[in-house]
Amino acid sequence: MKAGENSKGDSGFILLNKKTGITSFQALNDVKKAFSTGKVGHAGTLDKFASGLLLVLIGRAVKLTPWVSGCDKEYEGTIRFGMETDTLDPEGVPVAEAPIPDRGTLEAAFPRFMGPILQAPPAYSAVHVDGKRAYALARSGTPVEMRERPVVIHALRLLSFEPPLAHIRVRCSKGTYIRSLARDLALAAGSRGYLAALTRTGIAGFSLAGAVDGPDRSSLRPITPEVFAALGIPCVEAADGAVPGLRQGKPLAPLLANGALRFFSAGADGSPNHAGVFDKNGNLIAVVEQKDRGLWGYGYVYAGP
Repeated sequence: MKAGENSKGDSGFILLNKKTGITSFQALNDVKKAFSTGKVGHAGTLDKFASGLLLVLIGRAVKLTPWVSGCDKEYEGTIRFGMETDTLDPEGVPVAEAPIPDRGTLEAAFPRFMGPILQAPPAYSAVHVDGKRAYALARSGTPVEMRERPVVIHALRLLSFEPPLAHIRVRCSKGTYIRSLARDLALAAGSRGYLAALTRTGIAGFSLAGAVDGPDRSSLRPITPEVFAALGIPCVEAADGAVPGLRQGKPLAPLLANGALRFFSAGADGSPNHAGVFDKNGNLIAVVEQKDRGLWGYGYVYAGP
């Protein structure tokens, strides 16, 4: 048995409901104990003050993190207007105050944050700045310049407004900080604000409604074509004769040439540049992706010989 593996060879994922007051790392400790393994990862951190859905990968499935973490997320959050904190959350120190906006002014600011936007992450975040975590620099008193980066807000809705609190729903791309969105919405409405509460309600096609409060083996789900579909990742079925070669990581070109894999072309038209390859029984064999010069290669061989 390799280091980090458990005696049962568990592999798959669980949907975990993280509670407020604990970090994502602490939530994963419970998973590690339940499955007797150190091979655990997740598709996106939740702050300590936040709650909601963690998609937790276990065993071999941890290697799927780069593809799973890129999925869209959904949140419900509460913004408190009139004050901004240094961390942009309720655990921070107040750094600015401003008048509370009226509903009309707030709603007029929403369209500015729809679609592709540039967003500066919070100074108290895990983003790397000059080789160091931004939060470490901020805590040491070092001024931190957070560069804007592109994100996409697919949907943004005001659910209720009871000054100074606004309850919002957001669907967004990977890398979006709802704390930054709260700050920027407040500024656009002529106020200051911070994110007072946050719940992640969805990751791609998975909902918080299907999450468990405590991990155990009965909550483990296998990686199937349906899972890839829920994550928005395309998949293909390999012909029986191609499966042994795929499990051994043999070159894809001959398999594509003889039709053992019916595949896609990727490009500016938005067609996929990665996919899961499954056998006829729905077992994941590998993740393949486009490499240099448009050639297809392996991202990860999930199931060895």
